[in-house]
Amino acid sequence: MTRRVSAGILLYRDGPAGLEVLLAHPGGPYFANRNIGHWTIPKGEPGDEDDLFAAGAREFHEETGHALAAVAADPAASPLPLGSVIQASGKVVHAWAVRGDLDPARASSNTFEINWPPGSSTREVFPEIDRVAWFPIEEARRRANRSQAAFIERLLAKVEETEPTSG
Repeated sequence: MTRRVSAGILLYRDGPAGLEVLLAHPGGPYFANRNIGHWTIPKGEPGDEDDLFAAGAREFHEETGHALAAVAADPAASPLPLGSVIQASGKVVHAWAVRGDLDPARASSNTFEINWPPGSSTREVFPEIDRVAWFPIEEARRRANRSQAAFIERLLAKVEETEPTSG
């Protein structure tokens, strides 16, 4: 059995109270009333020939409406590799962190179509991501998909490693 694979980007910035990360809330009726533990990094499945980082950058664009290079603080800077996690579903998610900024109110996502309600012949269109938001680290830990919360911890370690605080 081949595992499903996704690649994504964890955008981060310095906010008023410290480091913040951008998380995305899955769209569609199944996630409409789910909040804590269901937010995710913008991510998606690579094509057969896709480089994983390139796939993550493409999916970031599709799910936020913003090209990664346009929101990155330094488009020439190397992304921080955050490794991979295995979600409860068995999907392997690879992630990279990029310092940048975007206005969540200006985000827009691609869409998907399903029969809704279930069992009906009515086709409904939903956004893949219904909203994105910036969260301080503690709140991001609460809201993130449990397995993807590891990316937040790895980001913190990398930021501390590459950007030591003075004091």
